[in-house]
Amino acid sequence: MREIGIGVVSLGWMGRLHAASYQRLPSRFPELGIRPRLVVAADPIEANQTAAITQFGFEKAVASIDEVLADPEVEALSICSPNFLHRDFALAAAAAGKPFWIEKPMGVSAAQSREIRDAAAAREGAGIPTAVGFNYRHAPAIAHLRALVQAGRLGRITNVRCWLIADYASSPDGPLTWRCDRDKGGSGVIGDLLSHGADLVQHVTGQKISEVTATSDIFVPDRPIPTKLGVGHGGFEVGDERGAVENEDWVAALARLDGGAHATLESSRVAHGHRSDYALEVFGTEGSARWSFTRMNEFEVMIGEGGTEHGYTTVLAGPGHGDYDRFQPGPGIPMSFDDLKTIEAAAFLSDVTSGTHRAPSAEDGLSAAEICEAIVRSAASRAWEAVPQG
Repeated sequence: MREIGIGVVSLGWMGRLHAASYQRLPSRFPELGIRPRLVVAADPIEANQTAAITQFGFEKAVASIDEVLADPEVEALSICSPNFLHRDFALAAAAAGKPFWIEKPMGVSAAQSREIRDAAAAREGAGIPTAVGFNYRHAPAIAHLRALVQAGRLGRITNVRCWLIADYASSPDGPLTWRCDRDKGGSGVIGDLLSHGADLVQHVTGQKISEVTATSDIFVPDRPIPTKLGVGHGGFEVGDERGAVENEDWVAALARLDGGAHATLESSRVAHGHRSDYALEVFGTEGSARWSFTRMNEFEVMIGEGGTEHGYTTVLAGPGHGDYDRFQPGPGIPMSFDDLKTIEAAAFLSDVTSGTHRAPSAEDGLSAAEICEAIVRSAASRAWEAVPQG
């Protein structure tokens, strides 16, 4: 069993999830022969440093990423900081030769994402392994939908629908966090949620989004300024003073794919009643299939038989669908969001230790960033905008 030293930067909700995912890896992916060792967590908040040691078992906790990168026992790094810190932290990790798993959006702009991709690729000529947190592609149902497409079971793919609609910012009295600041949070819900949709469409169809046209809006123009910071989307306290929301609450886009298919994408962070309605539908000349995160452990499929029309069949995820059987013995026993991150951790560390290419990489992160930026341009120009490739 090979031990590999891990550093985690920022121990908010996602940093804690990364830490827990590393801990679960040996029991779920024993064939990798990897035992992650939680060496050090970096977070400027003292309470998070304490939690790193007492709750998650890190050997030590520090305030700065510099101390993590300087530690020779750290062989791989998770970057779970707010978006506006991603670029600097990822470039520093690449300069130190540390493989990194970074949450999306990879940067607050396509330019920053390109810097990250290029820095990782240029390290010592061969590059360093990277992973980007596109966790929904690891759902067993999504893995099976992709396999159906690759096998031609749905025929020629004609069109795809994907939406990620949530209500985490639906209250106008919710806090004005860094997510609402264009410099710190980038393009709002476009980078936060639609980047997942862009990745899912490309991952499942095997086609690249080449052109988009879009519209967007800010439905809650101002919010109360926090007087106490929270973790993730919760735990904030606010005062009476309000500030302007600078980035997008909602977006809808049409897309053309380079293989001839079409796509519609929509995201919202202010949709009352939709806690996390994330879904994908794929249509082809021989059938269609669809999946929703609200029922993560099942999917629906209809494959035509000689032109006969019939409705969808609901299939429970089970052994043979992605990595399901690493977590549960049979259909009907649910997997969780946390399990998807464990799959992601395994893919990342497999790439680090064995030279595989299992994890969504910085190249995938850049591709999603270019799509998101083209959508922002289109919403401003009210025209079709090309998506740069490569």
